[in-house]
Amino acid sequence: MAVLRPQRVGSWLAPMAPALVLLGLFVVGPILWSCYVAFTDAALTGSGATDPQFVGLDNFRRLFADPALWHSAWLTVLFTLGSAVIGQNCLGMLIALLTRHRSRWLRNSVGIVVVSAWVLPELVAAFAIYAFLNPEGTLNNLFAAVGAGEQDWLFSAPMAAIVLGNVWRGTAFSMLVYQATLSQVPGDLSEAAEVDGAGPLRRFWHVTLPIIRGAVLTNLMLVTLQTIGMFTLIYVLTAGGPGDATQTLPLLMYDTAFEFDEIGYGATMSLVLLGIGGLFAVVYAKSLRDEV
Repeated sequence: MAVLRPQRVGSWLAPMAPALVLLGLFVVGPILWSCYVAFTDAALTGSGATDPQFVGLDNFRRLFADPALWHSAWLTVLFTLGSAVIGQNCLGMLIALLTRHRSRWLRNSVGIVVVSAWVLPELVAAFAIYAFLNPEGTLNNLFAAVGAGEQDWLFSAPMAAIVLGNVWRGTAFSMLVYQATLSQVPGDLSEAAEVDGAGPLRRFWHVTLPIIRGAVLTNLMLVTLQTIGMFTLIYVLTAGGPGDATQTLPLLMYDTAFEFDEIGYGATMSLVLLGIGGLFAVVYAKSLRDEV
């Protein structure tokens, strides 16, 4: 069995040292701090701010008996499935397929339109979506122009509004991933299937999809983990409302920790969100390992 010499270990560890330090400071450190605070009654004001006390599993017992947690967890999963797994992933795939064999001018034009939403800062993109969906916004003006009724979309269909908003902003990433992947699919395989009488759907399902399955799983993992922690877009559009109709876990954590000053209880919620993200990551990682 080969033994790593100290010199060899140092040769690959030294270049990674800055990255490891940054990961420790900004990833591992906050996670460990949250794990500690979750077992205390830490708060922003009062005795919990000056002298937080260890409370053991009290925060966890309170959390799992709190109906607000289960409601927010369900909304988080629903938002993630609708806007990332189905919305961004499928729409990005569709755009990549439709522009695959088109002219460079058309591909570049579509790419600019789609990517322009992605490169906007999240806050700016959220205000753009708000301007489109609010009662005096663009969508209602379009409906008024054709004689259709107007409504407050952010109040009557809040979950659909934030799902569509996130799909609009984030589809570019999936589109770029699939455009790069589809360019590496051998064209002769599709041509042979077409000669055998396979239509576009059958060629995609039986030829293209098996080849790009690894890229699909990788893209799903990335967009899912990004969407689970989405905060700014939802907060700007609905602030979790009306009522708690769009109060996903990040917003529930924010309200608990910074509106109600319960830092320890909010940190406990963050561990639940971390667990949900980890569960998705394990499923995707296992699928990728099986693919290899």
